[in-house]
Amino acid sequence: MRIREARPDEARALSALVLRSKAHWGYDEAFLAACRDELTISADEMTARRLVVAEDETSGEPLGLASLEGRAPDGTLGLLFVEPRVIGLGIGRALYAHVLDIARELGFERLTIDSDPHAVDFYRALGARPVPGGGALPRLLVEPPPRRAWVRAWTRGPRTVQLGNVGEFQAQFGELTPLARRASGHYSCLAALGSPHPAAVVLPVTVPPGWVELLCRQLAWESVEMYDGLCAAHTDDDEAARADAQTDEAPHPGLAAAILARPALTRRLRGLGLPFVPWGHTGPSGELSGEPLPSGALRYESKSAANSLFQRLAPAHPAITVPVQRTAANRREAARLLLALVRAGTGGVVKTEHGVGGSGTHVVRSLRGLLPVLRALPQGPLLVEDYAADYVADGIDVADVTDCSAPSQGDSPRDLPSNVPRDLTYDGLVDTAGTVHDVGAARMDVADTAYRGATVGPGAVPDRAASIALRFGHAVGLELAASGYRGWYDVDFVTATAGRLAPTEINLRLTGPSVAFMVKARLDETRGGDHLVRSLDHIPLGARLPNTELIAWLKELTGRCTGIGAVLVPSIPTAAFDPAPFLGVLLAARVPDRLDAAEALVRGAAQDLGRIFAPADRIFAPADGTSGPAAPTGRAV
Repeated sequence: MRIREARPDEARALSALVLRSKAHWGYDEAFLAACRDELTISADEMTARRLVVAEDETSGEPLGLASLEGRAPDGTLGLLFVEPRVIGLGIGRALYAHVLDIARELGFERLTIDSDPHAVDFYRALGARPVPGGGALPRLLVEPPPRRAWVRAWTRGPRTVQLGNVGEFQAQFGELTPLARRASGHYSCLAALGSPHPAAVVLPVTVPPGWVELLCRQLAWESVEMYDGLCAAHTDDDEAARADAQTDEAPHPGLAAAILARPALTRRLRGLGLPFVPWGHTGPSGELSGEPLPSGALRYESKSAANSLFQRLAPAHPAITVPVQRTAANRREAARLLLALVRAGTGGVVKTEHGVGGSGTHVVRSLRGLLPVLRALPQGPLLVEDYAADYVADGIDVADVTDCSAPSQGDSPRDLPSNVPRDLTYDGLVDTAGTVHDVGAARMDVADTAYRGATVGPGAVPDRAASIALRFGHAVGLELAASGYRGWYDVDFVTATAGRLAPTEINLRLTGPSVAFMVKARLDETRGGDHLVRSLDHIPLGARLPNTELIAWLKELTGRCTGIGAVLVPSIPTAAFDPAPFLGVLLAARVPDRLDAAEALVRGAAQDLGRIFAPADRIFAPADGTSGPAAPTGRAV
C-alpha cells in the first residue's frame, strides 16, 4: 500500500468509496441519500483539500482517502474513509499518520475532527481527545507532536534505506563462529526498525511472508520495499533471493558487499535518493552509501580504548566511576588476576576486546566460577576489570572501583536514588555535521552479562540517573565526533557503589535499545502520548512454528495486546523454527501496568504453544514407524 496525492479524474470513484465506507456502519439508504452531497468529492477541490489516496501497489485500486483542510496553525481532518473490505488492516491508521506528517511539515498545530460516532474510538486510540462543539457529530482535537530533533538528524528526511549488516559489522573485529553468524542473521531483522519509517529494508536472511505487513499495520507505515535473503542465495536475481527458503546454513556476513555485487539492486536503492542507514559502518557500506568513515573512526568499539576514554573523561563527572582495567596476555595471566580479585572479596570481570550483547564478557565472583569461565574464553589477550558491585546488593556496600572523581561539582553521587536499575544505557548520535544529539537513557534487562532487552520511556530510568548518564554520554559523543565517527552510538553503565554509574563499553552501531527508541518515536508521533516501549529480543517458544503458522499466531497475539491497551511489534521472526525456537518483539503502552501485562501475556502465549502442539519427535516420526532422522529439539507444528 502506498499513499499519493489524489487525481482529479478519480473524483467519481473516490466519492463512491466514501459512500461505501459510510454504509459499512449500517446507515440506511435514506440517511446516505441525505448526506450524499456533503460526501461527494469534486475534481476542482482536491488540491485545496489536500486529498491523498491509499492505493494497492499492484493493482492501483484505491483503498482509502483522507484530507487535510484549512490554513495553519488550525486545520481540519475533513475526510478519512477506508474501503470496507480492508477496514482493520491498518489503512486508516497509515492515512491518519500521513495527514499528521503533512500537517507537521506545513506548521499546523491543531486539527479538528468531526467524527462519525463509530470512528470516535479509532481517533481516541490515536491520541485525539474529545472537545466541545461539532453539532450533530462528536468533535475531537489532535495536536500533531513535533518531530524530535534527533529523529530529524537521524533520518535527514521522512524515510531511509535500512541495511541489516550485523554480521558484516561484527566480522571487522574477528572471525565469527557459525553460531555467531546465525545469531547475527536473526538479529539483523531489528534493522527494519532502525528508523521510525523506512522506505526500504535489506536483510541477509529470508523473513516470513507477512511480517513486513504486520510491521506496517502496527506502525502506520506506508509501503516498504523488502529485499531479504541476500546472503542466503548468491544470485543477481532478487526475486529468486526473496523466494529462497530459509535453511540451516548460516548467513554470509557481507550484506553490503552482497548488494554491491547486484548492480540492478544497487541502482534501485541508490535511485531512491534516500539516506542509507547501516546497522554498523563497514567499508562496503560506506562504498554503497557514498559516506565512508575515516580510518580509526571505530576505535572506541574496542573495550580497552573505551575504558581509556572513560578514565580520561571521569574527573569532570563526579557521579561517574570507572573500573580499573588490566590487560592479560593469555588465560593463565587472566586467571591470576581474577584469582586475586576473588580473594580480595570484590570479584572480577573478564572480557574480550570486542563482543556484542554480552558475548565475550564473564563475571567471576567465586573460585568455583573461575575455571568454567576461563575454558569458555579464547587464549588472549583478555581484559580483566574489578567487578562494580551493586549499589545495594544483599545489604552490602563494597568499594571495588577506582574513584576518578574530581572535587564535588555538577552531578553528585549522593543524588542518585537507591532504586536505580543495575544496567543502564545512554543512546545518542553524531550527525553528518559532527553535532551530538542526545536520544535518551534506557533500563536494560541483562541476565548475568547477556543482554535480553531494554525499556525506554517515562519512568524507565529515574530522572537523576538519566541526567548523569546523558551528561557523560554526551561528553563521549563529543570525543567520537572529534575522532571522525558519524552515526548512532551508546554507552552502557552498571550502577556501582556509593551511588555512582560505572561506564562499561561503547557501541558504535545500532542496538536493541536504539530500536526501542525508534519505535517509541513512531508511536508518539502517530498515536500521541508518551509511550513506554520494551524490547524483548529472546522470548522462548514452546513450539517450533513454520512461517504461515507464526504469522497467524502473531496476528492473533497483536489483537490480544490491543485489547489490553498495548501495542505488539514483532521484531525477530526468523528463529521461530530453530531447534531452540524463540521470537523477538517490542511492546508499547502508555502506562507501566499495561506494559507489564502485555509482557506477561506474550510470554504466557509463547509457552502455551508447547501445550497446544505435539512433541517434535511425534511430528517427525516416519509414517511406517521406522527410525527416521533425528528430530530437532523442542516442539514443532
